[in-house]
Amino acid sequence: MTDRYAVMGHPVAHSLSPRIHAAFARQTGQELVYEAIDVLPEDFAEAVARFRAEGGRGLNVTVPHKEAAFALAERRRSRAEEAGAANTLWWEEGVLVADNTDGVGLVRDLTGNLGWSIQGRRVLLVGAGGAAQGVVGPLLEQHPAALHIANRTVERAVRLAARFSGRGVPVSAGGLPELADFPAWDLVLNATAAGLRNEAPPLPDAVVGAHTLAYDMMYRLEESTAFVRWARERGAQAVADGLGMLVEQAAEAFRLWRGVLPDTAPVLASLRPRK
Repeated sequence: MTDRYAVMGHPVAHSLSPRIHAAFARQTGQELVYEAIDVLPEDFAEAVARFRAEGGRGLNVTVPHKEAAFALAERRRSRAEEAGAANTLWWEEGVLVADNTDGVGLVRDLTGNLGWSIQGRRVLLVGAGGAAQGVVGPLLEQHPAALHIANRTVERAVRLAARFSGRGVPVSAGGLPELADFPAWDLVLNATAAGLRNEAPPLPDAVVGAHTLAYDMMYRLEESTAFVRWARERGAQAVADGLGMLVEQAAEAFRLWRGVLPDTAPVLASLRPRK
């Protein structure tokens, strides 16, 4: 029987994960099938159990299920424990295991594919949900000068910042309007779900300066995301979306499942529309 994998989310019909993992399988000679499964939040635990009962081997998990995936797991790898959220699930001897590959995917895209340095930079992370939770630890490992987490719900940003205090990098938190009181940031990362509505988060223009690198964890294939357009219009030095992060975090999940790390460069190139 061919091994079965899937991504669960809501919505998920737009997901490129089936294409990405099919490409990884061809490249590495692995026999597997991979599908996208739309699951409402209240049905997530039941859907995971059904997938397993039908022979499923592993799952990627996207919005809005990352925290639920973490809670459901019986064993959690350190990256998931640190984040309090999981985007990768699989079974080992019948035990549901969770990990979080978002952070390593982001860092590999920023530093490898884009050549953007994180070390010594003032970093602004916009958002404090499951996507943001998965990247704070790996970002801090790159030794930025400071990391500030901004969110509509300030309390959530404060809780996330507190979880990562005392690691040798100043980590602070606050709301979105008070960002107008800060000087422009070196690196701005949008981890909000605003992109699902093709919107940018309501940020003050002062967030971006001529030296700013602006990165949206969301992606759109045929056009720029709303956040990328917003940052470009305000004179950011460089902008990028999260397609590379998607491919890189998928490659790390593939390694966890199959024991081999695919070459991401040709897969990423194949997904970008030719202009």
